[in-house]
Amino acid sequence: MRRTSVVIADRHPVVLQGLRNVLGALADFNIVASCSDPVGCIDAIRNLAPDIAIIDPAMPDFGALKILSAVNSENRSTHLVFFAASEDCELVLAATPMTCSIVLKDMEPEALVQSLRHLANNRNLLPAGPSGSIVSREHDTENALTGLTDRERQIMRLVSEGLSNKEIGRRLNIADGTIKVHLHNIFQKLEISNRTVLAALAISQQDRATGPREKDRIPDETGK
Repeated sequence: MRRTSVVIADRHPVVLQGLRNVLGALADFNIVASCSDPVGCIDAIRNLAPDIAIIDPAMPDFGALKILSAVNSENRSTHLVFFAASEDCELVLAATPMTCSIVLKDMEPEALVQSLRHLANNRNLLPAGPSGSIVSREHDTENALTGLTDRERQIMRLVSEGLSNKEIGRRLNIADGTIKVHLHNIFQKLEISNRTVLAALAISQQDRATGPREKDRIPDETGK
């Protein structure tokens, strides 16, 4: 089995230890470097060329931007994943290109692993299928939808109902910035660029379904 190589960089030792504990216990991930400063992270990316680099966007001295610039200027294949606190969401979104991913520090470990595995597979970091095989766009979309977390599915459905980010935030009791991060990741996973296309996909999926999934049901404001 091909292992996904990972560099982690965060200014907080406890976060680094937490990531090491979560990913280090999995057979399909290999942490090749753990860094607490931007210089060490850039050196690790240059020397080790990891598949994924998980970066604290609030590292001192604009560290995350320096890392992003270094990766882009050298045309590295390393995919950057910004590991952001909810309060940093707006800042991260303003500076993050669609080629990067964002995961939230308050997400469950299982959801983090699911997102990283989807990223690894989607970017062909794991063994690819036979060369020359042709997969329809519809099938690609179906596969991409399986990579969405439960929260992303909830947001996708609420977007299809015409709710704004603020309305979705009130319904799910999460901040607007967090909604934007989830939408950023949904767009990236599904390879789309706007919520109109997302709503159409959601409606199409609902039409195909034989019935609603009870566990995905979102309660209204009365709790029913």
